[in-house]
Amino acid sequence: MATPLLHVEGISKQFGAYEVFHDVTLTVHDGDRLGLVGPNGAGKSTLLAILAGQLEPDTGTIIRRRGLRIGYLPQLPDFAGALTVRQAAEQAVAAVQELHDELEAVAAALATAHDEAYTELAMRFDELSRRFEAAGGFELERQIQEVLANLGFPQAMWETPVDHLSGGQRTRLALACALLAAPDLLLLDEPTNHLDLAMLTWLDRFLAQWPGAFVLVSHDRYTLDRVTTETLALEQGTITRYPGNYSQYVVLRAERIKQQQAAYEAQQAEIAKLEAFIQRYRAGQRAREARGRAKRLARIERIAPPREAPRLRLQLEEQYRSGQIVLESSPLTIGYSSTGEPRVLLRTPPLVVQRGERIALLGPNGSGKTSLLRTLVGEIRPLEGELRFGYHVAPAYFAQQWILDNPAETVLDLLCRRLTLPPDEARALAADFLFRGDDVFKPVGVLSGGERSRLALALLVETRANVLLLDEPTNHLDLPSREALETVLDDFPGTLLFASHDRYLIDRIATKLWLIENGTLRIVLGNYSTLLEQGALSLTPAPAGLPRTVASTAASTSRASARPPTPSTRSPRERARALRNAEERILALEAQLEHLADALAEASARQNVEELQELQRAYERTETALHDAYAHWEALLEEDEGQDSAR
Repeated sequence: MATPLLHVEGISKQFGAYEVFHDVTLTVHDGDRLGLVGPNGAGKSTLLAILAGQLEPDTGTIIRRRGLRIGYLPQLPDFAGALTVRQAAEQAVAAVQELHDELEAVAAALATAHDEAYTELAMRFDELSRRFEAAGGFELERQIQEVLANLGFPQAMWETPVDHLSGGQRTRLALACALLAAPDLLLLDEPTNHLDLAMLTWLDRFLAQWPGAFVLVSHDRYTLDRVTTETLALEQGTITRYPGNYSQYVVLRAERIKQQQAAYEAQQAEIAKLEAFIQRYRAGQRAREARGRAKRLARIERIAPPREAPRLRLQLEEQYRSGQIVLESSPLTIGYSSTGEPRVLLRTPPLVVQRGERIALLGPNGSGKTSLLRTLVGEIRPLEGELRFGYHVAPAYFAQQWILDNPAETVLDLLCRRLTLPPDEARALAADFLFRGDDVFKPVGVLSGGERSRLALALLVETRANVLLLDEPTNHLDLPSREALETVLDDFPGTLLFASHDRYLIDRIATKLWLIENGTLRIVLGNYSTLLEQGALSLTPAPAGLPRTVASTAASTSRASARPPTPSTRSPRERARALRNAEERILALEAQLEHLADALAEASARQNVEELQELQRAYERTETALHDAYAHWEALLEEDEGQDSAR
């Protein structure tokens, strides 16, 4: 049997008094395609960091095959030095370039070698050729272009400094670099974060064709099912290996728990029987038998009952039933307007939502899904068109970005205040959403992304709304919590409209799709599988940068109906420079907004309430500045068009 790539034996890790896991033994062979699953906090990221050599275990041994090349994607990647996107990619393929150089050197040596030396060099040449081909070395430039483009980095962005990228963009670039490096073993910690549907589909195909081994941590069940062939379950501090992908693991794990429960109950029955006999006959004629059974009882190796991690408990009920027509609208133009002309994100046909419908809102990152949901719930007005809710409609909105009123407020105090509950009822509700013990006294500003999502769900449940508008409801939730939410949404008697990249959720829940493509919304009956069957899903990620074509067209249309353009007194060169500066300002502000959104999440993870408050204020200031920047940009467009018409 071939030497394993990596073997860990009996490793453990703890931080302070908290033991993350113990006695973990694992072997990874060439070609293994392993999914690593477990609830949040089980230690998946810690284990990956140990396998990558970024952390040392407290006990146990790790054996890596000589010369093993490991590619590691952490959840919060970091780039050393001042690099551009292109330089980061070129740095990632440096090892492949080294293979090329060595291959050329061996080929040159072969030309003059004889006998045994020739045989050894020929074997080395074959090995290097195989590794170089597997790494995509013969098509390296094309590979760089494909990977970067499909992860949201067209060539126009290649000279962008990495320091100017948002946190999500840096994560995608780090994923691109890990894939381009073509290591023997890939260790990927949540690579599907920050990917839209087109990127997810591309990544699934890429990993399905990956020639090496990988260990993948992901909450995306669709990806796990399509690219993994074995599943590692990290639960209660230890690891269990199951054959098959995630769906097969769910079945096998349920069978194992059922068998363990049956064995536990049978043993408990036997123990009770022995104890009853011993108690009854410990004195008298059968005392000898009783002593024998006591010895037998002492020798029994006790079977532990199956222990399940706490699971989310929620139930969605509507206080009353809505009318048949839940929502209807004229054609809508969705976007933002500040002091000048509007920024258009998308246009819709007339919309009608009927009671009981389950509508999934799909589209690339930045296509306007959140803005459409915010428009429907009345947080922002449509630029054009009218909409109204129907009779007895009680909507509730689950926001992807939850701006806190008071980050220092505790979970318990927030539930008591927002839901007017007494403390004991608020604590019971918090426990259903996995806030137990002292967790209820955590300031909401220091909650992790998953904890915030669970708290937002607790507030949502108590509204007893009959129409739910949900923006990425499964983000930050671990797999058990996603499955619990999915089941509850499936049973919800009311109406659902949700934006999501969770393809399992879309497939199970949706009966209709609102699909955003190129600034317009079209309606498709069915679910995610329907899109794949019809070939109706675009696999091209949305281009990065300023959506000038859509915005310019919308601004021109709006201006044409408002007033004639005004000729400019500036020269063409001055107007071009002003437009270029305005566009750079917009791109910088949009990047700053993404930076601030990521910084908000990181400040929450660090439990820094003061920093979180300051970041929230900075986010609001930057959002206002961005709206003003768009207004200025469109005023410059009007000036430019006015000069053209004057000529």
